[in-house]
Formats: sequence, structure tokens, C-alpha cells
Amino acid sequence: MLELNVCIGSSCHLKGSYNVIQTFQQIIEDEALHDRVEMKAQFCMKQCQNGVSVAMNGKVFSVSPETARQFFRETVLNEIKAG
Repeated sequence: MLELNVCIGSSCHLKGSYNVIQTFQQIIEDEALHDRVEMKAQFCMKQCQNGVSVAMNGKVFSVSPETARQFFRETVLNEIKAG
């Protein structure tokens, strides 16, 4: 199971973490990935200068509400296929 941690700290919240989470949840629902992706909320990942922090497999990525769908499709789905 792939674990995605989305930062919900105050800086990421202001940058749109709620919308990123909503986008990820919608894709997980649409693609029936409940058994392959586990999403968790996490407080500060110390990457506040960037966009919304998303951790996957020990790496932290910077995502925005506008790039969330592309990030999931290109990065997360590729990781699931490779896993």
C-alpha cells in the first residue's frame, strides 16, 4: 500500500492543502484505488517556503491545488504501477 502524507499545517493550509486532499480523494475514488493508496494528514514537514507538502516514500514534493491532479496522475500512479 502506498502512503501519501499531505501537510495540513497552517502554511500549507493557506496554500490550499484542503483542495489538494479533495483532488487526491476524488482520483482515488474515480480510479478505485482505496486498496492501493492510503492518505494521511500530517503537520509541518518543514517545507513551508514551497507549496503544499506531500510526502511519498520518504520524499517530499511541493504541490498546489492547480498541479495536484497532474502530480497524482504522473507521480503517484507511476509509483503504484512500479510497486
